[in-house]
Amino acid sequence: MPLTKEKKATIFSTFGAVTNTGSIEGQIALITERITQISGHLQTNKKDFSTHRGLMQLVGKRKRLLNYLQKHNLTGYRQLIEKLGIRK
Repeated sequence: MPLTKEKKATIFSTFGAVTNTGSIEGQIALITERITQISGHLQTNKKDFSTHRGLMQLVGKRKRLLNYLQKHNLTGYRQLIEKLGIRK
């Protein structure tokens, strides 16, 4: 189930700027939301391997974005993982 415009707007207003949808923090929060949705789908559909592959790609993309954020803005990185509940 894709994210609605309202849900995306709330995510970007919480974690980034509403007008700047390309902000790293907003992108990471959006990917995290998609990861939780796909994880819930895979809990019920264990043999959906193509969705599992997509999930692994999203996790890798989020990891790359987090590494970038950690190198360029360490305090923002620490605040973001605290807000999202990502352990790293």
